[in-house]
Amino acid sequence: MFFSVNVSRYKLPILIIGTILLILALTFIVFPVLGQKLLAVVAPNRLVPIYAVDTDEKVVAISFDATWGADYTSVILDTLDEYEVKTTFFLCGRWIEEYSDKAKLISDRGHEIGNHSLTHPHMNTISSAERTKEIMETHKLIKEHTGQEGRLFRCPFGEYNNAVIESCHAANYEVIQWDVDSLDWREYADANFIFNRVTNKAKPGSIVLFHNNGAHTAEALPRILSYFQENDFRVVKISEILYQENYYVDPASGLQKKRK
Repeated sequence: MFFSVNVSRYKLPILIIGTILLILALTFIVFPVLGQKLLAVVAPNRLVPIYAVDTDEKVVAISFDATWGADYTSVILDTLDEYEVKTTFFLCGRWIEEYSDKAKLISDRGHEIGNHSLTHPHMNTISSAERTKEIMETHKLIKEHTGQEGRLFRCPFGEYNNAVIESCHAANYEVIQWDVDSLDWREYADANFIFNRVTNKAKPGSIVLFHNNGAHTAEALPRILSYFQENDFRVVKISEILYQENYYVDPASGLQKKRK
C-alpha cells in the first residue's frame, strides 16, 4: 500500500517530465538545428553561432560547403560569375588536399574561403586538442592553397556546444550557421524543390546553405540568383553581411544584432 500511494502521487509529474524529455530527444534527432535553437531558449548562457543577421536591408549571403566531390564546382563558379556574385565556400581540409586546384580556383574567382574542419568530425564529441587540430590544420591548408586567412568557421553537421565555439573563438574564428537550409544534399531535392525552399524562406539578413556537390544545386542556382536580383536583394559574401564591431549574438535566435 505504501508504494502504491507514492507511485500514484508521482505518476503525473513523472509522466510530464518523461514526455518533455522524449520531445526534446526527438527534436534533436529529427530536427537537430531546431533542437539547438530550443536549447538556446532554455539555456540563455549557451553560446551559439551566427544563424543570420538582424537587418532591414535586402541582402542575403549564400554559402557552399565542400566536403565531398567537386563535379559541379566549375559550373557553380561560372554561374556566380555570370550573375556577378561573390560568396563564401566552407572547405574541409581533406577536400582541399584532394581538390587543391578547385580550392585555388574558388579563391582566384574572388570568393571567400571559410573553414569547415579537417575531417568533418562531430566537433562536440572530440577533445579540445583534437578540435584545435581540426581548425588549425585546415587554416594552414587554406592559407597554403588559396592565400586567404580563414576567419569564418562552419561546424560539421551544424553541431556545436560551448566548448566548440570557445575553441573557434580562441583560434580567431567566428562561427557561422545558417537560417535557410536548401536541403540540396537530400535525394528528393530536385532543382524545383531547392528553388522553392530557398526563395520561400530567405529574408533580409539570411545566410543560405548549399553544397558544392549537391546533385541539383548547380541547376537550381541560376533561378535562385535571378529571383534575388528581380526582388532587389543583394547577394554577398558572409563577411560582408556581418557586423564587424559593437554586436552580440542573441542566444535564442542566433541573430547577430547591433548593440544600441
